[in-house]
Amino acid sequence: MKVTTIILAAGKGTRMCSAVPKILHKIANKPLLRHVYDMSNQLENNAIKIVYGHGAELVRETLADLEAAWIEQTQQLGTGHAVQQVSDQIADDDVVLILYGDVPLLKLSTVKSLLTNVTAQTIGLLTVDLINPAGYGRIVRNESGQVEKIVEEKDASESEKQIYEVNTGIMAVSGASLKKWLSQLTNNNVQNEYYLTDVIEMAVAEGVGVVTSQPETVEEVLGVNNRIQLAQLERVYQLERANLLMIQGVTLKDPSRFDLRGSIDKLGQDIEIDINVILEGNISIGNNVQIGPNCTIKNTIIGDYVEILANCVIEDAEIGQGSRIGPYARLRPETVLAEDVHIGNFVEIKKSTVANGSKINHLSYIGDATVGSQVNIGAGTITCNYDGANKFRTVIEDGAFIGSDTQLVAPVVVGKNATIGAGSTITKDAPENQLTLSRVQQISLVGWQRPAKKQGN
Repeated sequence: MKVTTIILAAGKGTRMCSAVPKILHKIANKPLLRHVYDMSNQLENNAIKIVYGHGAELVRETLADLEAAWIEQTQQLGTGHAVQQVSDQIADDDVVLILYGDVPLLKLSTVKSLLTNVTAQTIGLLTVDLINPAGYGRIVRNESGQVEKIVEEKDASESEKQIYEVNTGIMAVSGASLKKWLSQLTNNNVQNEYYLTDVIEMAVAEGVGVVTSQPETVEEVLGVNNRIQLAQLERVYQLERANLLMIQGVTLKDPSRFDLRGSIDKLGQDIEIDINVILEGNISIGNNVQIGPNCTIKNTIIGDYVEILANCVIEDAEIGQGSRIGPYARLRPETVLAEDVHIGNFVEIKKSTVANGSKINHLSYIGDATVGSQVNIGAGTITCNYDGANKFRTVIEDGAFIGSDTQLVAPVVVGKNATIGAGSTITKDAPENQLTLSRVQQISLVGWQRPAKKQGN
C-alpha cells in the first residue's frame, strides 16, 4: 500500500491569543505539528505533505528538518480547499490519509486500523462518541446504520445536533476518488467554505461505503484550540508516559507531578523518582537510581546507584556510578563526574571533569577544570576561569585538599596531594605534597573602640 499523508496545518489559531502559529505551540516541549509528523512518519511507504499557511515563514524555519513536501495555502477557505492544494500531488493508486496538525495525541495503531478500511469501494472515517458534541460535525446514519453524510454544527438541524457520534476530520480514501470529489466541492454553506466532509455524501451517492472506526480513547482525537485544551492534553500525554514508565518498573511518587519532555534511551531497574521532576531531551538512567523532588535533568547520562537530592538542575552532563548530587546543585553542560563523586548543596560545575571519589560539598563554583581523584574541595572555593575575554583551565591533581574560601586563578595547576590553606588566592602553580597558602598578616589592635552611635542620630 502506498500512502500519501496530508497534514492540514494552515490555521491561525485565533483562540490561542498568540503571535505564534497554533501548530508550533508545544506538548512535552515538542510542537504540535511535530507530534503528528513523528507518528505518521512511522507508516511504511508513506509520503507526507504538509499544508501550511498562517505564520508560514516561522513554521518552515522552526520545522525545517521535517522530510515532507510543504504546500502553502495562502487563503484559508476550509478543509476541502486545503486538501485541494495537494490534489496534483496525489496518484490515483495512493491511499490518502488526512490528518490535522493540531491533533497531537493520535496513535499509530488507530491510523493503521483506519487504513485497513480503504478499498476501491470503501473509504475509512474516524469517528468518536462525545458526551458533549457541540462544535463537531455530526455523523448522520440511515435506518440500516450506514453513514449517509456529515453535517457541520452550524448547518445541523435540532434533531441532528442531538447525535453524539461526531466526525474527527480524520479519514482515509483512495487517491482517484478523492481527486474526483475534491473537484466537485462547493462552498454553499453558512461558512462559505469548502468542506472536506462533503466528500462523504458524494461517496454515499456513488455507492461507495463509509467504514467507520474509533480510537481507543477520546483524547487521541482532541484538537488544541486554546491554552486550556493545550494544558489538558499535556497532562494526558504526561500521564500516559508516566504509566508506561511504571509498567517498566519505575517508582513515581506521584505520576500527576512528573514530566518527560524527551526520551529515556536507557532505563535501568529499581529507579525511584520523587515529585515535580522534569526530564528533558535524551536521558539515560542506570539501576538503583534515586531522584529527589523538584529536579530538572536534561540530556544527561546517570550511572547505577546514583542519588540526586532535591532541587538540582542538571544539563548535558554525565554522572558516574555511586555518585551523590545535591541538594540544590547545578551541573552545567560538559560536566563529567566519575564514580563515587559527591557534589553538595549550592555547588555549580561547568565544563569540568571530576575523577573517582572526589568531593565538592558546599557553596563552590568549579568551571573549566580538571579535578583528579580523591580530591576534597572546601566550601566557598571558586575557579577564576574567565578574565573578561578568555577562559582558562584549572587542574587539580589526585589527592589535593583545597581549603575553604579559596580562589584558584586560572591557568593554574594544583599538584598531587597538595594542600591549599583556607582563604588563599592561588595565582601560581602549587607544588605537590606541599602546603600552599596566601594570607595577609593577622593583627589585633589593643585599645581599639567600636564606633558608637551619636545621640540624636
